[in-house]
Amino acid sequence: QVKLVESGGGLVQPGGSLRLSCTAPGNTFYSGVAAWYRKAPGSQREWVASITSGGATAYVDFVKGRFTISKDNAENMVYLQMNSLQPEDTAVYYCKFTRRNIDYWGQGTQVTVSS
Repeated sequence: QVKLVESGGGLVQPGGSLRLSCTAPGNTFYSGVAAWYRKAPGSQREWVASITSGGATAYVDFVKGRFTISKDNAENMVYLQMNSLQPEDTAVYYCKFTRRNIDYWGQGTQVTVSS
């Protein structure tokens, strides 16, 4: 079992930035794939970005150029830097880790973009 804990959400004005963090027990992110998903009210949960054990990244089109996923294996952390946030980015953001075809999810952190 891998327990993931997200943090860093909050209220931000349009155009602002937030950095989400996802932490896990030691050495978790040395293998497998970590990802961020989000779920807006009334919508299904959707994939946002992924990072592999080797550091390769991928993004959904609507966040390219604005969001950056990264990780620090030594600190057991995965990050999502979010810039130029817009109201449509408002959602609960979830960290997911996949290893050996098993998915582990965090509890989510709320991001609200509003003036």
